[in-house]
Amino acid sequence: MRHTISVLVENKFGVLTRVAGLFSGRGYNIDTLNVAPTQDATASRMTIVTHGDEATMEQIVKQLNKLPDVIKVHDFQEGEYVDRELVLVKVTVDSKSRAEVMQISDIFRGKIVDVQPKSLMIEITGTEDKVEKFIELMKPFRIANLTRTGKVALARVQTEA
Repeated sequence: MRHTISVLVENKFGVLTRVAGLFSGRGYNIDTLNVAPTQDATASRMTIVTHGDEATMEQIVKQLNKLPDVIKVHDFQEGEYVDRELVLVKVTVDSKSRAEVMQISDIFRGKIVDVQPKSLMIEITGTEDKVEKFIELMKPFRIANLTRTGKVALARVQTEA
């Protein structure tokens, strides 16, 4: 089962290494990881997506809470959070395909962020499903390159994590 975990940590050197080490040392895989400062410059939020049954997730949360510099850990349950992902996709285009790629991007509320003679770079934000569907539609046009942020998430109701 897939889980999204929010970890509020002190914004200090080595915290990311300790968290990643906890996962790798116990044989847990991180599907996506996003880390950035919060509105408080002394804290950062990690959004971690991983797989595991309830017992595994309980163990991960307990182990994370034991780490130095971890302020709060929250394993989100379905429906109690809002999540988004950002992707930059560079698509190869010619004079015939350019308009079609732009039209599909517009349907997905994408933003063309770079235009070159033989390529377009498109920014898409949304749920993981939306990003996946957009990427799938771009494959026939030949994706030259892409990068994704991984999931970021916040609780729908006020919490500390």
